[in-house]
Amino acid sequence: MKLFTSFTLASSLLLLFLSAALIGVSNADEYHRIPHHSSRSNNQRNRAITEDAAFWKSTAQALLQAELNKKPIEAKAKNVILFLGDGMSIATVTAARIYKGQKAGKTGEEEQLTFDKFPYSALSRTYCTDAQVADSACSATAYLCGVKTDIDTIGLDINVVYKDCSTQNEAANRVSSIMTWAQAANKGTGIVTTTKVTHATPAGTYAHVANRDWEDDYAQSFDGVDTTTCDDIAEQLVLNDPGKNFKVILGGGRSYFMPNTMPDIETKENGRRRDGKNLIDEWKKAHPTGKYVTSRDELLNLTVSGTDAVLGLFSPAHMEYFMESSNASNPTLEQMTRTAIQMLQKETNGYVLLVEGGRIDQAHHDGRAKLALEEAIQFDLAVAAALELTSTDDTLIIVTADHSHTLTINGYPDRGNNLLGLSGDMGEDDKPYTTLSYANGPGYDTTFANGERINLTNVDTTADSYLQPSAVPIGSETHGGDDVAIFAIGPQAHLFQGVYEQHYIAHVMAYAACVGDGLKFCDAKSSSSRHGAVPLIMLVQFVLVWFAGRLLFRS
Repeated sequence: MKLFTSFTLASSLLLLFLSAALIGVSNADEYHRIPHHSSRSNNQRNRAITEDAAFWKSTAQALLQAELNKKPIEAKAKNVILFLGDGMSIATVTAARIYKGQKAGKTGEEEQLTFDKFPYSALSRTYCTDAQVADSACSATAYLCGVKTDIDTIGLDINVVYKDCSTQNEAANRVSSIMTWAQAANKGTGIVTTTKVTHATPAGTYAHVANRDWEDDYAQSFDGVDTTTCDDIAEQLVLNDPGKNFKVILGGGRSYFMPNTMPDIETKENGRRRDGKNLIDEWKKAHPTGKYVTSRDELLNLTVSGTDAVLGLFSPAHMEYFMESSNASNPTLEQMTRTAIQMLQKETNGYVLLVEGGRIDQAHHDGRAKLALEEAIQFDLAVAAALELTSTDDTLIIVTADHSHTLTINGYPDRGNNLLGLSGDMGEDDKPYTTLSYANGPGYDTTFANGERINLTNVDTTADSYLQPSAVPIGSETHGGDDVAIFAIGPQAHLFQGVYEQHYIAHVMAYAACVGDGLKFCDAKSSSSRHGAVPLIMLVQFVLVWFAGRLLFRS
């Protein structure tokens, strides 16, 4: 009996051990469960073996050699072009890269955006003085004026009080932008955007406002502002320095410059201004050799050589999304960028240009990832155009973003899986989920209220109007607080190789272009030249002494 009991106990322990072992095998990594669906196996069997060990070793060696051959361009930047992808998070850059490749018939992951190939890159820390997650106003003040400030305010330091115009008008609170510094050095300046030209990003180049929403006097009226003593953003662009001196202003926002008695050329709806000012006419009077344009054809037919300045307002508000602009007469961001550069290339002392892909951000806010990626592709085309029209010998080009968004690329989709489609895996509820999703936004699944998630099996998640799922129901998806990327090429681009506070960007532009009141490359070069002359003088003195000694010795 004892023998039987011992055998039974041993058998039970053996079974427990084997069960535990099997469980351990099946759950070797409970946090890393890659779906082994049949398509993955089929893909592995059917694909041509072109990316074997030799392939990856050779590509790595080529990249290594390229890095070894890289040489900083230690020269003055005659021109500076800052490309700002509004809300272009690192996830957006990655997704746009894949999307670009898949549109070209590739798997996508191996594709490159134009600025992916820039020799230098870094990270930008985007928080503001009172906010963990930035908006486009405080961040614009950082990368354009070199000073971090409070959220929702532009061109002012932390002494500004939100919505308090008296603090807006205090000169001590105001901070100037790279455009002011450039104009002081007799450089041309300009702005290009797909949003209103009074929106936060472009306004960062010229405005000082205690509320980013004060784009015209009508907006100010909601806060009880005395519009006779507190200039709105549109007024500051047309009537004040440095905005009134811009050679190029291209974007949307026509109604913010028009009186409410004047119908729009397209919509026939009246303008927004209550003060009766026609700021478009004011601009025309100040620029008698300038040109005001409102359509793509007018811009493309512009005689650049005979035009001193150009104001292009192509829509009453923001310009239409590229995917939804077939019925509009809007130029593309690439076309606006080309015209801007051609206009500014006439400037003897060079120029500083801001180009914003502003509607990347707004598409994210709408929860429409496909729309955001299309805007990012248009942004990339504009960067490519700038590279084509300029030389890296004298033009510093920087590509960055003002803040992040909550878009994420998730799951374990197969290589080449449609980025806008389903991930190929299932949730714990045995329903599929999309590769792209947001942490919050309008794409929240309302069926969650019943405790069940919608089944996406037969849903076209690639449709233009599809809203990517979100985890939290919010009417407008929010910004993200993570770092954004900086890509740079040209003179002094090597100063971007680390993790920096966002306001550092403005100081690098100023240093490279030899403008502003901070450190300048030109000063450093002059100083090194003077120091370099000392050994030469000492050498001459030594030769003279040696020669005199020889003569004395002979005598």
